[in-house]
Amino acid sequence: MLQIVKLQIARHQRAHRKLEGSVKHAMRKWGTLVVALGTILFLGACAKKKVAPPPPPPPPAPTAPTASLSANPNTIDKGQSTTLTWQTTNATDVNIDGIGPVDTSGSRQVTPTDSTTYHLIAKGAGGTQDATARVTVNAPPPPPPPSPSLTEEQLFAQNVKDIYFDYDKYDVRASEQGSLQGDAQFLQQHPNIHITIEGHCDERGSTEYNLALGTNRADTVKNGLIQAGVGGDRIKTISYGKEKPFCTESNESCWQQNRRGHFVYEK
Repeated sequence: MLQIVKLQIARHQRAHRKLEGSVKHAMRKWGTLVVALGTILFLGACAKKKVAPPPPPPPPAPTAPTASLSANPNTIDKGQSTTLTWQTTNATDVNIDGIGPVDTSGSRQVTPTDSTTYHLIAKGAGGTQDATARVTVNAPPPPPPPSPSLTEEQLFAQNVKDIYFDYDKYDVRASEQGSLQGDAQFLQQHPNIHITIEGHCDERGSTEYNLALGTNRADTVKNGLIQAGVGGDRIKTISYGKEKPFCTESNESCWQQNRRGHFVYEK
């Protein structure tokens, strides 16, 4: 009986060892499988990490330049100046025809002799851009036709001035000395002209008194011309006193116009 029990125990022990061995073998097999699978996954991950990244996108194309050009004023007369003003962006080389290289932005005063179209060219990495500005130059008006030559009588009327006197006086006052010298100079330049000097007075005083005063005034003017170099044989004198007034109002402004030595061209 004891022998039988021992035999059964021994069988159980062998069966247990056999089962234990099977379990251990299965565990070793699964462990190997797990290790193999991990290795495959690891190698796959490494393989993925070693794939080259995609190339970066190309850089954006350079921006094209912009350009503007203006002239102020854009219409001038010949000999006048105007101001050119320009603006550019994205340009490294700017040139204006007739001026040459310029800054990328700025202004310049120009004096064109004729109507001109200014042409700006702006260059940069993104290409070329241009701009223009037109300046119109007005031609000078044609010279006026020559005026017909004036006669000596017309020149006399334009250049010879009467000599004015103070009340009840016949000496040439300081303010009239310039006119008397100008008259003498003109008569010296035109030696063929002969004149009459009329003595005039205002309305105050008697007729006889003013005739005498008028004579003195005419003689004073004649003597001044002779002293300045005008020949006395070219000069006549006459007194009208108050008989031929230039102004007929009774006030000082009008009287002053009548107190004179008046020049008359002798034909």
